[in-house]
Amino acid sequence: MVLLLLGFTTWPVVRVHLQAIAILKLVSGQPVPRLISAVIQEPVESKVIEFPAGGAMVRARMYLPRRRAHAPALVVLHGVHHLGMNEPRLMSFAAAMASCGLQVLTPELPNIKDYHIDADSVRTIADSAQWFASQTGGPVGVMGLSFSGGLALVAAADPMYERSFKFVFAVGSQDEMSRVAQFYLTGRELRPDGTVEELSPHEYGALVLEYEHLDDFVPASDVAAVRAVLREHLYENKQAELGAMNQATVVQRAEAVALMDTNSPKTRARLAAAEILRRKEMDGLSPHGILKTMTTPVYLLHGEADNIIPSAETLWMAHELPNTALRAALISPTLSHLDLDGAKPGIWDELRLVHFFALVMQAAERN
Repeated sequence: MVLLLLGFTTWPVVRVHLQAIAILKLVSGQPVPRLISAVIQEPVESKVIEFPAGGAMVRARMYLPRRRAHAPALVVLHGVHHLGMNEPRLMSFAAAMASCGLQVLTPELPNIKDYHIDADSVRTIADSAQWFASQTGGPVGVMGLSFSGGLALVAAADPMYERSFKFVFAVGSQDEMSRVAQFYLTGRELRPDGTVEELSPHEYGALVLEYEHLDDFVPASDVAAVRAVLREHLYENKQAELGAMNQATVVQRAEAVALMDTNSPKTRARLAAAEILRRKEMDGLSPHGILKTMTTPVYLLHGEADNIIPSAETLWMAHELPNTALRAALISPTLSHLDLDGAKPGIWDELRLVHFFALVMQAAERN
């Protein structure tokens, strides 16, 4: 009888860890061990839907576990990527979470899809959480990837919406946008303990800032042509990029080439000037300054060698959050930015990541 009772009390803990193992295996493209799959996984169906938010309709994809009618709810927000809710890594993750017993909503964030990080996306995130909460009868977990994670924290801190958020799970996200912009210029970021993180910044981050505020970098008459080139460069579509180059004037081509060389002194000077000009706007898109009063539970995960948004940003968020809100934070060598392709992990690194995801699953299922 004692053993039976012990089994009942420990099974929920075992189950969320098995779910975490299954999710991580699926996301990394590895087979789930047959025994775990038989116990944990179930079939998933998905459908594209629309729902009203802020006077407009938001497109989204819903992932539903077929055998669980009233599954706990999770919103998963895509990062800055032109495929939006159709980005393969996002779809793989959402399907994996649904196969382990969650109903998952992946709303399209039109501005973030077009490489614009702005206040409209904060509103769309907040409205998405509020709508899903109204459909499921209670607050929902919200997971944000990359810059969307920081915007989700901003949305959750808004008294108008905070009751719709069960928790926020931010992966590879920013605390202070202007500090990240400075990192793109210097390759250095101060940690809360006074040490300095040094990494060679990926060109992607600086290119997104250029693309978003292109009128800070080139004359108005050249914006459309240069934007077309940068867009295809960000999309990694070499043929289309060449086509856009051929449509531009000689001057516009030179401007585009200069902006794509994010390490040139001239481009760095322009980035520095743009950061100063846009600092107030960046502050409104940063969790920094509002986390100290956060009441929504928060889970933070970051890749140790992330060179798009450095992991020091998660350390700053963890430093600023009250103990009552910060439920777990992990800097993992297993991750890069959003991919499970970091340095070859040791067994302890793998166990820590599994346990972290188990805590998130536990939070998702908690009433």
